[in-house]
Amino acid sequence: MSAKFKQPKVTAEMVANHGLNKEEYRKIKEILGREPNFTELGIFSVMWSEHCSYKNSIALLKTLPREGEALLTGAGEENAGAVDIGHGLAVVFKIESHNHPSAIEPYQGAATGVGGILRDIFTMGARPIASLNSLHFGSPDNPRVRYLVDGVVRGIGDYGNSFGVPTVAGEVFFDEAYTANPIINAMAVGIVKHSDLATATAAGEGNPIMIVGSKTGRDGIHGATFASEELSDASQERRPAVQIGDPFTEKLLLEATLEIIRQDLIVGIQDMGAAGITCSSTEMSARGESGIEIHIDKVPVRETGMTPYEILLSESQERMLVCVKKGCEERVQAIFDKWGLDSTIVGHVTSDKMMTVKLHGEVISRIPSWDLVLGGGVPVYHRETKRPAYLDELAKLNLTDYDLSRDWNDVLTTMLASPNLCYKGWVFEQYDSMVRTNTAVGPGSDAAVLRIRKTDKALAMSTDCNGRYCYLNPRRGARIAVAEAARNIVCSGGRPLAITNCLNFGNPYKPEIYYTFSEAVKGMGEACRVFNTPVTGGNVSFYNEDPARAVFPTPTIGMIGLVEHISHITTQWFKDDGDIIFLLGNTKEELGASEYLKVIHGHTKGDIPDIDLAEEKKTQDALLSAIQAGLVKSAHDVADGGLATALAECCITNRIHVRGASIEAGSTLRPDCLLFGESQSRVIVTASPDNSDKIESHFTQAGVAIKRIGSVGGSRLEIDDLIDVSLDNLIDAYYLAMDRFMEKIETAPVTT
Repeated sequence: MSAKFKQPKVTAEMVANHGLNKEEYRKIKEILGREPNFTELGIFSVMWSEHCSYKNSIALLKTLPREGEALLTGAGEENAGAVDIGHGLAVVFKIESHNHPSAIEPYQGAATGVGGILRDIFTMGARPIASLNSLHFGSPDNPRVRYLVDGVVRGIGDYGNSFGVPTVAGEVFFDEAYTANPIINAMAVGIVKHSDLATATAAGEGNPIMIVGSKTGRDGIHGATFASEELSDASQERRPAVQIGDPFTEKLLLEATLEIIRQDLIVGIQDMGAAGITCSSTEMSARGESGIEIHIDKVPVRETGMTPYEILLSESQERMLVCVKKGCEERVQAIFDKWGLDSTIVGHVTSDKMMTVKLHGEVISRIPSWDLVLGGGVPVYHRETKRPAYLDELAKLNLTDYDLSRDWNDVLTTMLASPNLCYKGWVFEQYDSMVRTNTAVGPGSDAAVLRIRKTDKALAMSTDCNGRYCYLNPRRGARIAVAEAARNIVCSGGRPLAITNCLNFGNPYKPEIYYTFSEAVKGMGEACRVFNTPVTGGNVSFYNEDPARAVFPTPTIGMIGLVEHISHITTQWFKDDGDIIFLLGNTKEELGASEYLKVIHGHTKGDIPDIDLAEEKKTQDALLSAIQAGLVKSAHDVADGGLATALAECCITNRIHVRGASIEAGSTLRPDCLLFGESQSRVIVTASPDNSDKIESHFTQAGVAIKRIGSVGGSRLEIDDLIDVSLDNLIDAYYLAMDRFMEKIETAPVTT
């Protein structure tokens, strides 16, 4: 190394502050054959952080099903997963977390989470058509939680609305476990012709490397390492690690990016997300089995005095790294000039497989690309596991401890007004769900559905995870998350295709935490194999905890399904008076882990509902064929809140035409288990009287339990002799609760 550029001497304290342990530092010296300089220390620290390297998770992730006949990219091979949907088209989708930034700066944290996942989609050559999210917060009774909810929702809405992508589906879950560390997962979906699929590869010696989009600033430096540590009181001091987004620039970047891809001017392209230039340059060159040389002094910056360390690690938004075909530089620059964006040649591809950084011609960093990337030479750990003692203790539930002398009408209205079950319009009505006019079913049904232009097909999409289930039984909870996502897709008329996941857990160095992670991955894999939904990629987010506790294990599932014909699109609300109501599946005497126990009794305990994956698959297959045969008028998954809650939703979630129901369940179960137990593999379906016998025969022949439980009509919901309540009362409870929770919103950070 030349002595011209002075860098601070690396000390043991610096190594520790960069999140590297002694063994990792020893390995770095072994790779380099010398001591790293300060810039190289920064590069290793971000690339070997959990956020970029997956060093504590990749061994387990490789056990997931990652292949399928319709997959066009393998898990982790590209910026996002791509699945063939016919007509020469592919759906591209991915989900990622922005938890720590959102806990510190909720508006920008959530906004840049949306921006980052959208870039992952259009760097594949796909035009984004939809945005989804999965949000988990503490109790809305907490003023700081309300502040976080407000900031996150505005950030998601403002970025997506300004960019011009509809936000069509998601979930909002509240529990004290997420008080200081919210879970903010953003998913995006795009469509691309097979011929326009782009790759995140740098190859071809001498091909120029360009940075396009926004200039580089100091925002987001060490964001990757910030996301790889627990939140603490000192985290507020890390606010500079939260990036600032500009959706209007991103929209221009989208159009310019798609133009250079479709004109076949580039070899590869990658978003500069976590770890910025460092990550994109090393990953692209490693993927191309090549090297890359970056002239750091040529990078456009917007702040004076930036060091190479800062430029390399900056996570400024709306930037891409592009490997351009030699001779096409001027055409690429002309396109970016047209869109008013920077495009600067900052380096070139080499054949030495090294990531080399130069400043005014002087080499200031030189590291093998392979040793910096996931799947290459980064450390891979198999962490210790220990079954948490609380699992056995909390599994104990004695139903006789719960009084049955209740006014079940009051219980139902209380449940509908609870944070997890009430209408989330306060959230999703801040999102534009109809922009681009492809949305056939937006927020408020089991899954969102978007038409695919110039075809008679549609895409169904959903995000799902019950963190309470995964806390009490991580393996079965993850199975249920996949099963429910698939059930939501099928209830909407779609065939499940594939999943992306966002695995949100605490500190992996704690054996109890790693046990829950290991079990959840196993459960997810088991379910995905049954539903033929391979894992296309996603994100692992560890260290989601504060000094008091870790969040619930939250393996969020984002699923895509194909609706073969738009006539198959199905929604959850009752359609016509006189329609016959059926219940698919069996209701068991199960009450553990339910919303009922949490809302009415304040308990998070009991074994979670059982699930037979083979039975679930059989039910879903039979339901989809019934929908495709035109026998089903409505379908609604019975999930959180149980049967009574699901029936109420069927009655009132189409606000234009609410319809009552008279139900005769004829059950000998305890009333609380019948009404609010959360037994799996159940769906409420309706059919016209003319098709009622056909639908019973259809499911009976398929070996699926079906029971005629009532009919649609009237202005009340009646269930046996237990519930008799007006729809007006249900509407008031369901639709007004979220506004009441959020009516007092703090406009500045509030400490807990």
